Amino acid sequence: MRALFLFLLAFTMTTTNANTLWGKKGHRVTGHVAEHYLSKKAKKQIDKLLAGHSLAFVSTYADEIKSDRSYSKYGPWHYVNYPLDVHYHDAEKSDLGDVYTAIEKCKRVLLDNNATEADKVFHLKFLVHLVGDMHQPMHAGRAADKGGNDIQVRWFNEGSNLHKVWDTNLIESYGMSFHELGDELIRTTSKAQKKAIESGAVLDWMEESHSLAAEIYGSVNSGEKLKYSYSYQYNPVMFDRLKKGGIRLAKILNDLFK
Repeated sequence: MRALFLFLLAFTMTTTNANTLWGKKGHRVTGHVAEHYLSKKAKKQIDKLLAGHSLAFVSTYADEIKSDRSYSKYGPWHYVNYPLDVHYHDAEKSDLGDVYTAIEKCKRVLLDNNATEADKVFHLKFLVHLVGDMHQPMHAGRAADKGGNDIQVRWFNEGSNLHKVWDTNLIESYGMSFHELGDELIRTTSKAQKKAIESGAVLDWMEESHSLAAEIYGSVNSGEKLKYSYSYQYNPVMFDRLKKGGIRLAKILNDLFK
């Protein structure tokens, strides 16, 4: 009974929390895409750590534990905020950490021969989630409006905000399951495109989201009603971020589990 209560509480909090990426579906798309590109060595080691669960299955873990206050210190790991006209290295850093420092932390734990298996499992699950978070542009937005959460808009006839539009509204409105969308993104990616997406480092990929955030902030006015024209313009961007998140997650994991 207690387990059921915690599950329901986790579900409620993850569907209302201001800093969830793409909702559950987007995270699972990212995990599903990444799974396809894992090397045999990486897949074998990851399967052992995750007890056979898929990357899509564990991709929402970092949101689900928000219902437990003992994990509250990990809240700032899900995003980074800094001025739109500033690069990360030149920006003031949070003492609580951010998505970039969190990803680097997860990588260090997974490479640490002295880390316990439990620590490695925890940080692997977090890494899967955070790479997805980093590819949602509004997770690299401005602190003043909480990554677009304070910019109220309407999605067709429902109240929403700019962050939620990119978390949930765009992808849910498209109406495909995470398997269907993930498979489509994989099927339409050439080897040359994959190689280009893998280039660069984590910081480059985060700055990419930050640059996109500046465009997205300019795409709406507060109180505006968004509908089909917005989907038509930005669905390709959303698909691209999901694809890149999955391919880059696989690249990180393949490098870690050689």
